[in-house]
Amino acid sequence: MNNAGHGPTRRLRGLGGLAGVALLAAFWLLWLLGSAPRGTPAPQPTITILVWHWPFTDQPPELPGDTCTRYGITRCHLSANRSLLASADAVVFHHRELQTRRSHLPLAQRPQGQPWVWASMESPSHTHGLSRLRGIFNWVLSYRRDSDIFVPYGRLEPHSGPLPPLPTKSRVAAWVVSNFQERQLRARLYRQLAPHLRVDVFGRANGRPLCTSCLVPTVARYRFYLSFENSQHRDYITEKFWRNALVAGTVPVVLGPPRATYEAFAPADAFIHVDDFGSAQELAAFLTGMNESRYRRFFAWRDRLRVRLFTDWRERFCAICDRYPHLPRNQVYEDLEGWFQA
Repeated sequence: MNNAGHGPTRRLRGLGGLAGVALLAAFWLLWLLGSAPRGTPAPQPTITILVWHWPFTDQPPELPGDTCTRYGITRCHLSANRSLLASADAVVFHHRELQTRRSHLPLAQRPQGQPWVWASMESPSHTHGLSRLRGIFNWVLSYRRDSDIFVPYGRLEPHSGPLPPLPTKSRVAAWVVSNFQERQLRARLYRQLAPHLRVDVFGRANGRPLCTSCLVPTVARYRFYLSFENSQHRDYITEKFWRNALVAGTVPVVLGPPRATYEAFAPADAFIHVDDFGSAQELAAFLTGMNESRYRRFFAWRDRLRVRLFTDWRERFCAICDRYPHLPRNQVYEDLEGWFQA
């Protein structure tokens, strides 16, 4: 009797318990739905970069759709097809072709508001005709650290694992030079060094040219390499430092921007700066008198860093896409010459 009397009550309580659980589950589901992202994020648009004239050639390389993906940059379409002028997100012009007038600016066809990029990896001493380019370009791509798109000739990156051992050194100093002009500071310094230091000179200037694949193994046999830039300008540190010396596994003796600039790119004990010496004779004495222990200390960086070169213009131009979202939209270089010569 008692069990029968309480049967409906217990069933109602059981149903009430189930309803409570269901209500809690519904609240939980609503909370999950409310905290989840609303819909799939819209895909970022692909940025189209038009290269008006490929550097140093009339025949641009093949530019498949995944060109920039190879360099870790997505949603970037690089093209040399001038029919895209009206629709390109940015157009890049290499200065050498403008300087030699092999290429001309399509000013009359320029879409309103389209960013134009001035690109050059040359030093100001070898860059002419900038006065004609006032008030045209919005962004600059160069080796200068204050460029809108900063593209160095090389950099040191962290690495894990051992690097190949240093090549055996059998000679003292090497220098590869193609354009030797007595008026250049590097030529004068070499003339001052030569009586005190054995320097083997290679390159077209000396009638001993090296093929591209021959340079590094040739230089690798030397203890020191004269990384003398053809002119001395802000941040101008070229392959003479990165490839010819560091990649080759020799110690660079540098002539270029001040020591502080080099130290922004490489450890202070990875190179020898000519400015640290009062004379060429003093520099020569330091190099020839160096013992093996002191010499090996110049390679301490190799335990933790490796050289990465930036020599491919495709990678340089893809960097525009990488920087594109962060670049100023209303900027114009009213005095490009003044900026670059500074």
